[in-house]
Amino acid sequence: MEKRNIFGERVYQLRKQAQLSQKQLGEVLGLSNKAICTMEGGSRGTTIEKLVLLAEYFHVSTDYLLGITDDPTWRGAPLEEHTDG
Repeated sequence: MEKRNIFGERVYQLRKQAQLSQKQLGEVLGLSNKAICTMEGGSRGTTIEKLVLLAEYFHVSTDYLLGITDDPTWRGAPLEEHTDG
């Protein structure tokens, strides 16, 4: 079974669409360009805080970045729909 690096692929695609270098994206996140390179290549993950920063910067959902959905704007059901009262 092939293991895909969906997170890294999506970060790469979004970075390229925004016409950013790895260094420029690293500056936004407070990371080195090497860290961005390894993140996109799949040999490094990220923290929740950096994941949220990426989502906010690119205006996509964290679920999209993580490969849970293919819709970058998907937000899911509001929290009150998941509670009993």
